Amino acid sequence: MADIIVAGGGIGGLAAALATARRGHRVTVLERAERFAELGAGIQLAPNAFHALDRLGVGDRVRARAVYIDELRFMDGTSGERVASMPLTRAYRSRFGNPYVVVARGDLYQPLLDACRAAPDVELLGGRTVLRYDQDPGRVHVVTTAGERFTGAALIGADGIRSAVRAQLVADGRPRVSGHTIYRSVIPMERVPEDLRWNTVTLWAGPKWHFVHYPIGGGKQLNLAATRDDDATEEVVGRPVRKSHVLSRFPSLSGTARRLLDLGEEWRTWVLCDRDPVRRWTDGRVALLGDAAHPMLQYAAQGACMALEDAVVAGRLLDCSADEIPQRLEKYNAERRERTARTQLVAREMGTRLYHPAGEAARARNAMLAAFTADELHDKVAWLHGAAII
Repeated sequence: MADIIVAGGGIGGLAAALATARRGHRVTVLERAERFAELGAGIQLAPNAFHALDRLGVGDRVRARAVYIDELRFMDGTSGERVASMPLTRAYRSRFGNPYVVVARGDLYQPLLDACRAAPDVELLGGRTVLRYDQDPGRVHVVTTAGERFTGAALIGADGIRSAVRAQLVADGRPRVSGHTIYRSVIPMERVPEDLRWNTVTLWAGPKWHFVHYPIGGGKQLNLAATRDDDATEEVVGRPVRKSHVLSRFPSLSGTARRLLDLGEEWRTWVLCDRDPVRRWTDGRVALLGDAAHPMLQYAAQGACMALEDAVVAGRLLDCSADEIPQRLEKYNAERRERTARTQLVAREMGTRLYHPAGEAARARNAMLAAFTADELHDKVAWLHGAAII
């Protein structure tokens, strides 16, 4: 048994705590916020997420809170044309061994938090912001901004895209600003007309923009997310914005999509950021996980899924003595870096070449997508949704 320190109490950090505690280690989670809570709206979970959640012992609790989606639907946002649909029911679930669902972020986070609170070897400490670390041959020492010092056999940096652990380990500066601005709103489903209550994840693609919506909260809410490729250059995180401004940013949105966008209230906006893939996320007894290791744009809907996979792989490899930890963390890095780097780059490409073309490029994209059969669409995502790599 060793003492493991986890920086960050988000989805990835709690998953890492569970995964390592299940291997017999004592785990201390240091979270910058005073309370352990997950902010944000909807999140999509593909079967690979459930492969990880089941290994963490919380898969059924997340399934109980989830909306089981019938299909991923791709629409032309200017013409209103239905371009392609990937069914997610019987054949998909049989092939990949789990469903594709959508949940409110809290409906994923709370089962992880409850499991950590129930685990005798997991200690959750809020109000602790990790500042830096240093090491000697057998230990890593973690210092918080308040000057507290924690010592363990390993540090897992799961402290997000602006990770202090990454700043020291990789030293690659601030995140890359994507130039894309997203607007988000969640509304009660009772406000949505019956004919628009689709059990789908629907994406409307337009010239330099796209709009996504799907049910969350057990079907009681509708999650709206509209993205504009507007060459934004400054980071924005959760700023309130007027509804009139949001509507003005999508003037060419077709009739049905416009009806849905018009339902949104209490909009907030973010400028999306990610980072370039790096090959090395380890430094002796320190390793990165989730957004601290490989932050990605949301377009592949895999950020949380990759963090959950990371946690399970790290937990499996840390089934070892304290002396073996540096070598096991190197192996964790080696096992995860190619898959996560590919996902980062695919997410970027989806946000430009697939979602945002105009004119002839958009027509060519529509023709390409429309030509795929359901089985061929499943083949396209098999490497991501169905890979049993954990």
